[in-house]
Amino acid sequence: MKVVIFDMDGTLLDSKKDITISINYVRKSNYNLAPLSEDFIVEAINKEVRNLPELFYNTQIYMPSDRDLFEEHYEKQCIVNPYLYDGIQETLQELVACGIKISVATNAPTKFAQRMLSYLEVSHLFDMIIGADKVKASKPDPQMLEEILKHYNFDKSSHKAWMVGDNSKDILSAKNAGINSIFATWGFTPHAIHDIVISEPKDILDIVL
Repeated sequence: MKVVIFDMDGTLLDSKKDITISINYVRKSNYNLAPLSEDFIVEAINKEVRNLPELFYNTQIYMPSDRDLFEEHYEKQCIVNPYLYDGIQETLQELVACGIKISVATNAPTKFAQRMLSYLEVSHLFDMIIGADKVKASKPDPQMLEEILKHYNFDKSSHKAWMVGDNSKDILSAKNAGINSIFATWGFTPHAIHDIVISEPKDILDIVL
């Protein structure tokens, strides 16, 4: 058995416009702060060490009112502008056609992941779609990946698995789970130093098949 686990934002799909709109909505509504740029927000999200509430809302922790307002706004906003990266749909279909098991592990809440992937008409291809709300610790902790591998009755001695992602948290989660990793540069992080770096989705087929 072969398993490929995908990150979502910046790997399968581009969601930065909608994330930016919802963060800026909270900034304006709750703090009357000026809007942040897409580039700033994507860079902040992808940093290995950072305090996102401080960067986004000038607070040391996420205030419940900010989290609630973001989720309320993003639930509608998240399917306004997202799109699959070129070649993703064909690559996913080819993996499934070849008997490869595929799932999603995202630090986004599961309900948003399912909503976005359904809207983009690929959710049915995945065996599992798991977000950070389903585990005690998000990536780079390996819990999400371990849940997926457990679902498949994964046996390290006879099976193979890869994590495909666009930032260091994805790569570290794979390392912590004891599986292979592939760094994707077509999304939010165009440059990377890693053992396996690919520039288009179809490159996954060469590695896995």
